[in-house]
Amino acid sequence: MRGVHPPERKDLAERAPIEVLPTPAEVRIALLQHLGAPCEAVHKPRTDVALGDVVGEAKGFVSAPVHASISGTTGRMSVATLPNGRHVAVVPIRAAEEQPLSDRALFDDVLGGEWPTAGLEQCEPEQIVDAVREAGLVGLGGAAFPTHVKLTRNEDRPIRTLLINGCECEPYLTADYALMMEAPKPIVAGALLAQRAAGASEVIICTEDNKREAAESLRQAAEGTGIEVRVLKTKYPQGGEKQLTVAVLGREVPTGGLPLDIGAVVLNVGTAAATARAVMRGKPLTHRVLTVSGAGIRQAKNLLVPVGASYRDVVDCCGGLIPEAARFVAGGPMMGFTIGSLDVPVTKGASGLTVLTQAEVRKAEETTCVRCGRCVDVCPLNLVPTKIAMASKANDMELAQRHHITACMECGCCAYVCPASIPLVQLIRLGKVRLPKG
Repeated sequence: MRGVHPPERKDLAERAPIEVLPTPAEVRIALLQHLGAPCEAVHKPRTDVALGDVVGEAKGFVSAPVHASISGTTGRMSVATLPNGRHVAVVPIRAAEEQPLSDRALFDDVLGGEWPTAGLEQCEPEQIVDAVREAGLVGLGGAAFPTHVKLTRNEDRPIRTLLINGCECEPYLTADYALMMEAPKPIVAGALLAQRAAGASEVIICTEDNKREAAESLRQAAEGTGIEVRVLKTKYPQGGEKQLTVAVLGREVPTGGLPLDIGAVVLNVGTAAATARAVMRGKPLTHRVLTVSGAGIRQAKNLLVPVGASYRDVVDCCGGLIPEAARFVAGGPMMGFTIGSLDVPVTKGASGLTVLTQAEVRKAEETTCVRCGRCVDVCPLNLVPTKIAMASKANDMELAQRHHITACMECGCCAYVCPASIPLVQLIRLGKVRLPKG
């Protein structure tokens, strides 16, 4: 498989246990934090809401409702700029003095306690899908595709294999690793429920060989369930859906296609755990685990964070920044987005915050493409990144589409190896924005 081996830097946070972020004074719930149609706000300002209440209703099939992640009072709807540059409507919620859950009680409610793996045949596939839809589940690996869509059976394209993705190949990020170590049981229970919903005949949980302790944790939790835990070679971007199907199943997803086209569904380990909570406890997706790491942060941590908290809240919980901090990346350095302010709300698809120092971000001077072909050699999707990027730069969207710009997963391998320091990913992202709508 093509790809690269960037410095992992996971040592900064991989041994940090999951901590619960103290309840912030305010959260801002974005009405669009998933692929598909935005939600519609259901409350007027100055309405009291409780933890778990719906605050944004999904109207389309490819959409997901959003819920209050704290108890409090709604404010006037405003607009926030998310890390991907989209301007979206947000519903602010000012925290009430008394919260129903906090600290360890909150952790136990989300990830702790018992997660049975027997008797799940009592759950009908439609019931599982409905619970997932009502809970607002989306892919927690970053894609944020509504989970109920993936799990809805399609008789024309039956599912044989459910892959649970615990590779977490992005440098610095260790949230999934911490989850697999501390809460393997809800991952296993959620995988079994997702298997039943999708009609898959087998479940394989995948990790990389730099996470062998996590693999053993999952094997113990999965004992007697029929779930296989498979350890793959560490390589970026092993955690991409299309790379995972090749590595595990030996089958390639067609260009522009989905794992569904080869009889597979891929869910992130966090999504699996959230599936178990939605079905077994009737609780919506209100919190997620994310990593705060990098040389620019005083203390790297894995945090259980309410959706809608600001990145400033999570940085404060980690002791703040060092004076040399220079760049904030929502996510990891390969696929993440640089943000100019920490006053940005955390969304369901947020995997972490990487804080880099001035020495780490010193930019090399961009030069002319030397036609070396390195970007082509490492592209995991067999694209020609320079041709796509140059077509985008020239605003030739017809040419960009001929080179399959929409197939690009923006993994950053091309930019990582480019000797000319051309911002290939940024140019491709710009091209996608310029594509004709509809």
